[in-house]
Amino acid sequence: MIPESIVNASDLGAALEAAVAHFKADSGTVHLTAEDGTLHLRAATKGIPEPVLQIVRVVPVGKGMAGLAVERVQPVTACNIQTDSSGDVRPGAKLTGLEGAIVVPMLRDGVPYGALGIANRTERTFTGEETSALLEIGALLAAKYG
Repeated sequence: MIPESIVNASDLGAALEAAVAHFKADSGTVHLTAEDGTLHLRAATKGIPEPVLQIVRVVPVGKGMAGLAVERVQPVTACNIQTDSSGDVRPGAKLTGLEGAIVVPMLRDGVPYGALGIANRTERTFTGEETSALLEIGALLAAKYG
């Protein structure tokens, strides 16, 4: 069940803020697929350092957690961005100071229209239930804003 605060949000930024609050996370981003096929940052919560925002304004599909979530059409997670050795986390992500993170593709009819990411300042492993809920929220946002 998607919280009403997300369903009834006035815009994409408000929906992201509501999702971050719902999951008791510290920050979040939404990237939408542009006509050029790259992901463009369309919403970000406060507290993400400006150098990081500059790095993630445009993300190629297949690069970074957002790009990988869209390319793979599945969630990409990191219990701790700072120590991750999977290769899924780009060096620029470490500049956030965040640790536990998840990015899900925003799907509409099975097609990714963007990526929804949330993160915490501490280590965090997102549960299957949380992941499913984020995918539902991503689908809602894709339908409304994608």
